[in-house]
Amino acid sequence: MSKYWLLVPLLVLYLSSLGRVGFLGPDEPRYASVGREMARSGDWVTPHLDGAPWFEKPPLLYWMTGAGHLLRLPDEWAARLPLALASLAFLWFFYRTLEREFSPRVALAATGILATSAGWVAYSFAAVTDLPMSAALGAALLIALFDTRPRQGYMAGALLGLAILAKAFVPLVLFAPVFLVARGKRIPMIAGCVVVAAPWLLWCSLRNGSSFWDEFFWKQQVGRFFHPALEHVQPWWYYLPVILAGLFPWTPLAPLLARRNLYQDVRVRFLAFWLLFGLVFFSAALNKLPGYVLPLLPALAIMLAVAVDKTPSAGWWIGSCVVLLIAAPAIAAFLPDALLSGGTSAYFSFARLARGWPFAVAAAGVFWLVWLGKREQAMLAAALSAVAAIAYFKIAVLPVLDQRYSVREFWRANAAEIQSACVKDVRREWAYGLNYYAGHALPQCTGTEPQIVMRSGQLQVSRP
Repeated sequence: MSKYWLLVPLLVLYLSSLGRVGFLGPDEPRYASVGREMARSGDWVTPHLDGAPWFEKPPLLYWMTGAGHLLRLPDEWAARLPLALASLAFLWFFYRTLEREFSPRVALAATGILATSAGWVAYSFAAVTDLPMSAALGAALLIALFDTRPRQGYMAGALLGLAILAKAFVPLVLFAPVFLVARGKRIPMIAGCVVVAAPWLLWCSLRNGSSFWDEFFWKQQVGRFFHPALEHVQPWWYYLPVILAGLFPWTPLAPLLARRNLYQDVRVRFLAFWLLFGLVFFSAALNKLPGYVLPLLPALAIMLAVAVDKTPSAGWWIGSCVVLLIAAPAIAAFLPDALLSGGTSAYFSFARLARGWPFAVAAAGVFWLVWLGKREQAMLAAALSAVAAIAYFKIAVLPVLDQRYSVREFWRANAAEIQSACVKDVRREWAYGLNYYAGHALPQCTGTEPQIVMRSGQLQVSRP
């Protein structure tokens, strides 16, 4: 019954507040614009951004957003609801597969860790391509590794094809080690992948010619790996702190991966090999962004859950994760400033740690359950505490981001003037947001039209 106690809070958590904040960053408004244009034009083959073909990413996210617009959902809901549903569907499949393959206790721990980790929750909210790819690839891996029925290879291949339609050919590289162990499923997996992914690739190529492959493959795939022009260059060790931060609040469990008895299980040894393979691949790329390693989190969650199951004292480690949640109010106050400044001038208030006292009480309750020997109940209590912390983040942080980091409120207050305005020295992510809410690309300023400018870090409408 414990899985149902976790399912309902996750449903509420993932499906709430999807429209509480306008589009964030440069990618959400761009991808949402492309999906909206597909729904309006009826052209579901060639993505367009501001009237021009846009081949940065494959169409799966655009199709999902376009479907939301056909259902007449509000802007942010049309883009974010399909992702939240896809994440919930994957988490349910994740639990059911691990329950059958390992045990209900491992399944509960792994699902609780993954579903409430900061990285997975954030990308289940933001309307970008990382979650659809990670969910499809993760489901394909689970079927290929743990479902012994040969015909299920077709399903694994179809899901791999969806992952390609979400984020191009990176999933093929990540899936390559699976062919070492899934011998009886190789041909079905290849067939399923080709049937799902090839039609759009061929159709879009025939319609758009060499310009499609130049942008889609050579620049966005090969170029991202080897060339610094995309300006996301990071050091080789970049993903180590990113993964640890993405695990929050479960980061204290990471040392359990060093226990030797964990790797007596051949399934865990393969997951460890696959995780290391993916980490080396992403680290070798010149350009790095946090969301790139999202597909590694499900495998990492399984390994941590098995480690918890094999460690007699693991309950105390679980309690330490809840202790970490005491920092939630301080992080919530720090986060908006960090996003605006890149973390360079944001102030972390240690005094706000005192506001985390409810999580100190929750941690005491978890430690009490551990002391009573009720480790499964302690894990469930810890996961529910993490759900409460994420709910707090949504309530405390999203309205602030809507006022300070999204352009939606600025658009609502100045819609009449913005329609005929131009932009001058505006942050890139705000320019894309303005284009989305205006419904067209705002021009750069050259004349006497109303100008949207940045003053003291805020957007304003003025005349030259």
